[in-house]
Amino acid sequence: MAGNEVVHVVDDDVDVRKSLGFLLATADFAVRLHESATAFLATSTGEIDGCILTDVRMPGIDGIEFLRQLRARGQTVPVIVMTGHADVALAVQAMKEGAADFIEKPFDDQILIDAIRLALDNRSQMAVAHPQALDIHKNLATLSERERQVLDGLVSGLPNKTIAYDLGISPRTVEIHRANVMSKMGAGSLSHLVRMALIANSKQ
Repeated sequence: MAGNEVVHVVDDDVDVRKSLGFLLATADFAVRLHESATAFLATSTGEIDGCILTDVRMPGIDGIEFLRQLRARGQTVPVIVMTGHADVALAVQAMKEGAADFIEKPFDDQILIDAIRLALDNRSQMAVAHPQALDIHKNLATLSERERQVLDGLVSGLPNKTIAYDLGISPRTVEIHRANVMSKMGAGSLSHLVRMALIANSKQ
């Protein structure tokens, strides 16, 4: 990939901004650091290049509202949202608002870099119909009833403990079902699984 691809890092934590800026610069990205979504939106006019990496929890305009405002302006720039482990519901909401991906903190450096490269590579396909919808529906059909219930819980943004309580099973059993769902669906991450479920739902 060309070294001039721009990654806009939007995070209110100065230490996080600096560490991400250093990491992405070493991976040959051109990095722009922004202290808030408000500051980014105030200075960004015209079409935004590259991709945006933003925290979901920020004072003022949070990551979800940031996504909404970008889309309201007609910006199709891919957005990757960083979430805490307990923010599954926010991560799912971000996907529904059009985020390209979400990364759970703490994350492996290489996973983040790969997610950014994938988002940049997929830019031209953002508005294209989903050719994988048929395969997704075939995979969904292989899930047991319990696995579908666990999947529905995950897509609703519920943590494992809540899904376990709702279904009257143990959190460990939910983890086993979740692993089975990921395997049957061919999902490499929770964000990938959520994206496939959203595609399937949009085709029904």
